Amino acid sequence: MAVKRKIYDRNFKLEAVLLSYKKDNIADIEKQFAITPSLLNRWRQEYQKFGTGSFPGLNKLKIPAGQEEIYHLEKQLKNSELNFEILKKGTKCLLAGKIMSYEFIQKNEKMYTVRRMCSVLGISESSYRRWKRHPVTEAKKRKELIKEKISYLFFKSKKRFGPVRIAAEMHKHGLPISSKLTAYYMKQSGLRKKIKRMYKITTDSKHNLYTAPNILNQQFTVNSPSVVWVSDITYIALNKRFLYLTIIMDLFDRKIIGWNLSTRLTAAETSLAAWEMAVSRRIISSRLLFHSDRGVQYACKAFTSKLDSYECVTRSMSRKGNSYDNAVSESFFSSIKRELIYPGKLLTKVQMKAEIYEYIENWYNKKRRHSALGYKTIEEFNCMCGLI
Repeated sequence: MAVKRKIYDRNFKLEAVLLSYKKDNIADIEKQFAITPSLLNRWRQEYQKFGTGSFPGLNKLKIPAGQEEIYHLEKQLKNSELNFEILKKGTKCLLAGKIMSYEFIQKNEKMYTVRRMCSVLGISESSYRRWKRHPVTEAKKRKELIKEKISYLFFKSKKRFGPVRIAAEMHKHGLPISSKLTAYYMKQSGLRKKIKRMYKITTDSKHNLYTAPNILNQQFTVNSPSVVWVSDITYIALNKRFLYLTIIMDLFDRKIIGWNLSTRLTAAETSLAAWEMAVSRRIISSRLLFHSDRGVQYACKAFTSKLDSYECVTRSMSRKGNSYDNAVSESFFSSIKRELIYPGKLLTKVQMKAEIYEYIENWYNKKRRHSALGYKTIEEFNCMCGLI
């Protein structure tokens, strides 16, 4: 029959050892505590080596006296290195969504603890274990991945993309999906595109200056660059005043080739400033039709003289009170106000200029998908046409 081994707790051992140093006769200690001489001797040796770190308990590390702080610092360093290692390996899975994160944890359970991985990746441990007990089907997994990709593209566009543009972006990334299904998933996820708002018209057509006929006649599709440019002006509200945004767009690829933000509605700060930028960016190689509204900024002598200095430029103006004649420019202003200006707080002039530069140059001209271009970006469209 096996003899049951007696277990002594830490306090008992410490008391016996410390008392043995106070008394001359160690045999009395052995009798008092009912322990053998060899056992007490072993405890004394351990205490001499580890001091207060002695007798930590079963399967616990013994720390030499005076090295507790070093041990804890080394432990913290090791934990930090492990956390960094998990984060480095799991970041891509984390960005891909919960399912990929769950699969990463499951794959690495033998290398790291589940609790540590969940803590580092910010994932609920109970959710992971629930998923592990009832893993999702491949169909559901694909559905969740699609929904997560839709959310990613929606917020990447700063809530500017609707179902149609997101569906086009999904198709580009090898995930074909209809705009109708995209709209359904967006509704499920509570993703709502920024709402349009009405805005004032800045055109002052009450003047006696010459106005050109409407040659463009709402023909907004052209086959080459620098065949038709359209221009318009709108206002932007600041905290205590207004700014005026003038743009010139090439109808071929819908690119904003000229623009200016000003505090006054003079021709020098609106139409002329935008024109100078446009001609510095695109060469007028043949006949160009320049279309605008009937505003004084486009009908004044300073601007008409500038256009007349280019023999190949023909002027065209919208009919009085007919905004559809310049619908493409109006559409751009509707987009920028919906996607950039209205959702945010009132900014200073410097801040607003930086925001508009970012929107036009880095978003609209490069990343935004245009319905008129078959939901391609301007760069993709020009590449398809062999112009890049």
